[in-house]
Amino acid sequence: MRPAIDDAIEPTPDAVSVVATLRRLIIDGRYAAGERLAEIPVSEALGVSRTPVRLAFRTLEQEGLLEPAGKRGYLVRAFSEADVLCAIEVRGALEGLAARRLAEAGMSDGVRQQLRQCLDDGERVLGKGHLTEDDIASWSQLNERFHQAIVGAAGSRVVADAIARNNHLPFASADSIIIDHGALDKEYAKLRVAQLHHQLVFDALEQRESARVELLMREHANIGVRYGRLLGLSTRVLPGPPDAAGA
Repeated sequence: MRPAIDDAIEPTPDAVSVVATLRRLIIDGRYAAGERLAEIPVSEALGVSRTPVRLAFRTLEQEGLLEPAGKRGYLVRAFSEADVLCAIEVRGALEGLAARRLAEAGMSDGVRQQLRQCLDDGERVLGKGHLTEDDIASWSQLNERFHQAIVGAAGSRVVADAIARNNHLPFASADSIIIDHGALDKEYAKLRVAQLHHQLVFDALEQRESARVELLMREHANIGVRYGRLLGLSTRVLPGPPDAAGA
């Protein structure tokens, strides 16, 4: 029987929080590559109902962390650190291209309003000066909206489809954030940097600075791994104990 999950992880029934919790457990090696996951034992381990676990499984399958195993179960997918880092680099390049195209064409009032709303929502999440468990889901959702608004307004189905395909690789998608629940102070600092990046991207789009916004989006893709390391966070991108991925 799987040992109880330690007190450092306090998941809520919210589906987004369950996704973040399972993502963290896979990274920590608590669910190893090749291990079969099923709704009932996972929901019991996390202390939640089966519904958010079922939704989380589907999300993590789309992210490339899980793959179907029979009618009801999933297997934890094996992947390499090189795969993850390359997928993040590819996303940065593709989103940079989307942002450049949008800057060249100019933002519509609707897109401008969407992005401003994301910036306002980010300030509401971070404005109190610290991060709570409930903030994680809020940030994930607004971050996804920000990135989708740019990609959707770029005017290229080719770019959007390429990003969608790349998002099926582990940790490649913009909303595949990994939060260390035991270091929320450092996670707050990381998200503050991410919020600043969003503001800089919006400013470059407003000014129609196509080359600048492309580079900003490429750099923004590095928030999770490289910036986390500078802030003293675990930035493992491989399942297993810390030593396995050079954390």
